[in-house]
Amino acid sequence: MSESVPLSRWYVLRSKPHKEAALCRHSRSGGHEVFYPTIPLRPVNPRAAKVGPYFPGYLFIRTLISEVGVSAFRWMPFSAGLVHVGGEPAAVPEATVRAIAARVHEVWGAGGLQLAGYKYGDAVVIRQGVFEGYEAIFDARLPGTERVRVLLKMLNDRFMPLEIDGALIERSR
Repeated sequence: MSESVPLSRWYVLRSKPHKEAALCRHSRSGGHEVFYPTIPLRPVNPRAAKVGPYFPGYLFIRTLISEVGVSAFRWMPFSAGLVHVGGEPAAVPEATVRAIAARVHEVWGAGGLQLAGYKYGDAVVIRQGVFEGYEAIFDARLPGTERVRVLLKMLNDRFMPLEIDGALIERSR
């Protein structure tokens, strides 16, 4: 009879504000496998960072929780702890991590998130998040970020400005 060896899994680790890179370095120095997806940025200020996190405030860590323990990540320098769902650390499937890595690779190949081609007045649809499926009008790309401002059409035919990640919109069909 063979013993089954527990497998490590990917988890989402929250960082303190703007400390993703420091948390990544600290986690790696502690022997953890870390996936910290970054993308190229186009900052307005030439001295500002040219690379930033794809998921600000988060990175992925592969570990065996039963051996390491949840508290190790809660008290780690630069960490705000693991993301929990239903009181348990939320494991992320390997396929999801690979898909994110592939998307980040595409973004690097394109030189950053591509928001070019949208102009004021273009009809767009929000693809994900709280406003998924809502129609909006493209208003502007926010300088120095990968965020955009859209005008969200409300029930009373009024428009509410909303700032969201540019990757969350697509042209309306």
